[in-house]
Parts: sequence; structure tokens; C-alpha cells
Amino acid sequence: MRPILLLPFCVVTLLFASCGKKAALVTPPLPPAAVTFVAATSETVTITRDLPGRIDAVRVAEIRARVAGILLKKVFQEGADVKAGDVLFQIDPAPLEAARDSAAANLARAKANAQQAQRQVNRFRELVAVRAVSKQDADNAESAEAVSAAEVLAAKAALSTAELNLGYATVTAPISGRVGKAQVTEGALVGQGSATLLAVIQQLDPIYFDFTQTSADLFALQKAGTIDNQVTLLFDGDGSYVHPGKILFSEASVDATTGMVSLRAEFPNPKRELLPGMFARARVTQAIQENAITIPQRAVTRAEGGMGSVLIVDDSNHAQVRMVQTGEGIGDKWVITSGLKAGERVIMEGHLKVKPGSLVVPAPFVAATPPANANKQ
Repeated sequence: MRPILLLPFCVVTLLFASCGKKAALVTPPLPPAAVTFVAATSETVTITRDLPGRIDAVRVAEIRARVAGILLKKVFQEGADVKAGDVLFQIDPAPLEAARDSAAANLARAKANAQQAQRQVNRFRELVAVRAVSKQDADNAESAEAVSAAEVLAAKAALSTAELNLGYATVTAPISGRVGKAQVTEGALVGQGSATLLAVIQQLDPIYFDFTQTSADLFALQKAGTIDNQVTLLFDGDGSYVHPGKILFSEASVDATTGMVSLRAEFPNPKRELLPGMFARARVTQAIQENAITIPQRAVTRAEGGMGSVLIVDDSNHAQVRMVQTGEGIGDKWVITSGLKAGERVIMEGHLKVKPGSLVVPAPFVAATPPANANKQ
């Protein structure tokens, strides 16, 4: 029998501990993380602003009674389109016709008095020549002739006024547009003491869109001199208006309390789809920026002040942190004003698996396509 070698317990413990350390030192390192990337793109981008505002009619005419009388009838259909000159209301013309006839009679009387005064002046001139009448009587006759001529002019003016008032009994549309509801009914006394509102006409084609913009953005809009000031009208949930518009003008001053400037755009409205008072947004082109560096927004971790960070893959396939300055948002992309160059590889997926300076296995990012039946659900 061979002798058994007994070792102390402490020696055995040290041997096992030493073996464990050697096993830990030879643990193989983790493989490089797989990431996907997109290349920073240099492209021409259009910078726009969406500004809220409301639709306004080009012209609004309040139809009012210009003479006093009883409203006999309403000729138009409420909510219909009317043309300038169309008859809308008829006020009782009988009292106005009587006033016109009275003014015509006064004019005839004034003309007769003027003729009589003229004949008397002619007669007195002959008599003064032979000293048959005094010079005073002749002067009085000439003064009477001048007074009668003035009375003729006053009678003509009164007749013109009476004829105008008679014409006002037939209320017509001053502009073409859509007429609203009648504010009075037949049989009502209108124009007594004040010009009674009868209806309102609004011209709807073309139509205005009034909105506001910050003075800084307006300066940028004016600075982009070659840009056509076209405007697209947007509605919440209903897409955009089919007809583009154009900016007409901006206010000559800035609101001191808000720093905003009022602007007005004009849109064609052939189908009368746009109505005054509607809320919408105007998409205005601010500038066209050439050679702008863009990357997907999901690749950027943004901070305050437009600063952000991205992970890029360098030439040796190591992940590196890069600080960038973001500008405008164009769809699902950021315009990068500094920090990146065109062609640099920006990590899209795999951020959590890599550390700055670690080796990665890069692959081009491929956007997922929705299922074919996604739109059918």
C-alpha cells in the first residue's frame, strides 16, 4: 500500500483560490455589438412655418334701409349668391312718390316765379331809361329776380332728393357675394330714426386669410428674396386646401406687446368651401437652404438650446460620441447646423449595447415596411 499524503486545510484552500483566479483571467471578451447606421445626407431643404389664423371675407356690405317706410317684401333667397344690382327688399314707395310729386310742383312754381321776375326786370329797365320808374324799384326787381333764380335751384335740389329717396325704396345689392339671413320681416317699419340693418352680403371669391407671425420669422421670409410667397392652407384632420394662396401684405408695424406682425393671404374660393370665421393654419415658405446636413430625428438625443448628441461609427468601426447643433425640423429629420459632415455614419439602432470607444459591427439601417394589410384594418 502506498502512503497517503495529507495536506493541511489552509493549503488546499489556497490551491483552489489560485485556480479560480486563473479561470477568471482567461474569460473571453464579449463580441462587438451589432449596430445599424444611416449616412448624414447633404440636400436642399425647404424651411416652412405653420401659422394659425382665420378666414375673412374680401368685402362685407351691410344692407341698411336708407329711407323710412314699411317693408313690403323680401325678394332674395337667404344664403344664395347675388350679383351687384339685384333687388333684395322693397319698401313702400307711396309716401316717397308723394314727396317727389310735391317737390316737382314746387319746382314748377319756382320756375314760374322766376319767369315773372325776369319779365319785370326787363320792363323796369325800359322804364328806367325814360325815367318812368325810380332806380330803387328797378334794383328791387333785379333782387327779386335773383331770389327767384335761387328758389329754382333749391326746388331742383329738393326734387333730386325726393327722387333719390324714392330710388332707395328699392333696396339693391351693392356688391356681388353671398347674402345671409334677413334681419327684418315684411311689415316692419325700417329706417325710422336710424338706418335699419336688413341683411349682410359677403364676397367669398377670392377670400382672405389673416394670420400673425413673429417679427424674426418675417425678417427671414423677406430675406429669402427669390422665394415665391405662396401659402398652403391646412385644416386639422382634413389635409390641405387644394388651391394655393399668396401673401398680399404685412402690417407696417410690430405689436409691442406680442412682437407679432399681422399678415394677409388671398386664396381662390370658387366652390365657396372657405367661409369667414373658419380656423386654419397657413404653411408659409421661410427659406430654401442648400447643402443642408440632415439625419433622422430618432438618432439625436437633444438637449436645451438646440444642442444634441449622436453616436457615430468612425473609420475603424468604433463608436464615438459627437455633439451637434440642431436647426429646423423637416418632416422626421433634423437639419444639423454644426457637428456633422455629409457621409458620416450615424448609429440608428443599438445605442444601448455600445459604449463610446467600443468596437461595433455596423450595418446599413433599413426602415421597416408596414404590413400589406395594415391599411385595411
